[in-house]
Amino acid sequence: MTTGVGAGRLLSVTAGAVIVLLFAPAIIVMVISFSADSFVVFPPSGWSLRWYERLFSHPALMSGLKLSLIVAACVSALSLILGIPAALALAKGSFPGREAIKTFFLAPLLLPTLVLGLALLLALQPWGLVATLPGLVLAHLVVALPFVVRMMATTFLTLPDDVEAAAATLGAPPWRVFLRVTLPLAAPGALASAALSFLLSFDETVISLFVSGPRASTLPVEMVRYVEGRTDPMIAALSAILVVGTIVIAIVVERLAGLTRAVGR
Repeated sequence: MTTGVGAGRLLSVTAGAVIVLLFAPAIIVMVISFSADSFVVFPPSGWSLRWYERLFSHPALMSGLKLSLIVAACVSALSLILGIPAALALAKGSFPGREAIKTFFLAPLLLPTLVLGLALLLALQPWGLVATLPGLVLAHLVVALPFVVRMMATTFLTLPDDVEAAAATLGAPPWRVFLRVTLPLAAPGALASAALSFLLSFDETVISLFVSGPRASTLPVEMVRYVEGRTDPMIAALSAILVVGTIVIAIVVERLAGLTRAVGR
């Protein structure tokens, strides 16, 4: 019994240490964002909100934020439109080449983003899509779609077949069974997939560095450009806002659909 209690305490201490290590960088960034200093220093010598005031008046960062929100929203919608039918076919269907198609959809997950970014640059350049909104959406879609397909396929596999069978035996055509039975049951997974694809697109940096430009530059790219020549806490203020925004999205999805349940299926 004593050994078990000691092991439990050790496990608790270890888990607590891991949690501290995970959250420590975000906490430090949030503290620095309220610094009154003109450069990054921890702990700050004073406190101020001036970096938040300057942030919202910075044209490049605000323009990048607007573009990133638009791109992420488009990627999230397209990921569901394309990913749900593909996931349903892979989860419920039985046809020749099923495993090959599944591998094709999941292939971008296996490639380093550096290689993928270069490949997308070479593919989009001849079509004049580099540094354009459609080009950024297509590039981010390549990264987000495999996650949606994988999550939704898992969601469809866990749905009870007897409910769909009951609807079919009552005379409902396949499309009505999907709209009235399958899709509502899969709504938690769809909402979690939409949130994940949105965050993946919004946070994508490496691929955006390849396919963005002066005409269309996302927020992560503008952040990289900003820190190349400056060391003030403005990026810390922006990072703190992004951390809080991400937490809010996770909490909303958890309340509405159960993020842990949807992802853990």
